[in-house]
Amino acid sequence: MVKKLIKNKIIQYILALGVVIFIHIVKITSKINNLNCSIPQNFWKNKKPFIFAFWHSQLMMISFSWSNENKINILASEHSDGRFGSIIGSFFKLKNIPRSSKNSSIALKNIFKLIKKNECIGITPDGPRGPNQKVSGGIIKLASSLQIPIIACGYWSSKNFQLNSWDKFLVTLPFSKCYFFWSDPIYVDQKIDDKTI
Repeated sequence: MVKKLIKNKIIQYILALGVVIFIHIVKITSKINNLNCSIPQNFWKNKKPFIFAFWHSQLMMISFSWSNENKINILASEHSDGRFGSIIGSFFKLKNIPRSSKNSSIALKNIFKLIKKNECIGITPDGPRGPNQKVSGGIIKLASSLQIPIIACGYWSSKNFQLNSWDKFLVTLPFSKCYFFWSDPIYVDQKIDDKTI
């Protein structure tokens, strides 16, 4: 009964609104530090696209790492939790990339269209169902096919707790010190094979 209620779209919007308010409270009361942010800023300035990689557990605060005017195009799951996340993301800088579980080419076509417009793609390399903080081959194949770099962003907060979920979802609390750390660009060879991946 509870699971059916949570999957209800109206209930999801009500719950999402509560989460959005909480995230804004965390943002207002916390100090956010962006380390190595000159790396993505150089790409934004020159209108060069890249794949923005971050762990699924760090989704809550990830939009505050993004100082570009364009939204982060996120490849999200079609599951109810992915739909719930996309509702929350719409209040911030996250934009869901349409996809179909039956036809993966739909998502790829949309990704290629975005890259042609010099927009960036956000991917959780351990999502949508894990294993937790283990990179799947999908993001590597995508970087190879698109021939754009992967730039990873790590996140840490001083006050938080983890949910009992597959990804140990990190919930940052108000009055935290938050840190985002951007990596150097990672380039993947176009001719990379499955064995190397």
